[in-house]
Amino acid sequence: MAAKTPKALDELTRTLLDRIEAHLPAGDLREAAMFGTHAVMVDEVMVIAVRKDHSLLVRVDADDDAALVARPEASRPDMGPRRSMGVGWIQVDAASLDDDGVLDFWVGQARRRFERHGPGTQPTA
Repeated sequence: MAAKTPKALDELTRTLLDRIEAHLPAGDLREAAMFGTHAVMVDEVMVIAVRKDHSLLVRVDADDDAALVARPEASRPDMGPRRSMGVGWIQVDAASLDDDGVLDFWVGQARRRFERHGPGTQPTA
């Protein structure tokens, strides 16, 4: 179980974080409030986060990005007006996350990227 975010969370955010963590390997997991999200960190690397609107921010492998962002529940997230987060970052629509299969798929993509690159070897994209 991850160290919990100290900030009080709404019930849906807490539920999503718990569901995400159930799909991640036991180990050095922790939650952190960052960039307006509640992130799940594995070995101090952000792998996935719940945004304020309950969508997910998922870190994916750059080689898989084009196919993943084309999925109907996916889009390129923005950091602000006219500022895309770029390749390797995908936002997953909150409404799609009621489906455990969709959540499992995206957590799997985040795990895949982390397992390919691991801590200390994170590429820039």
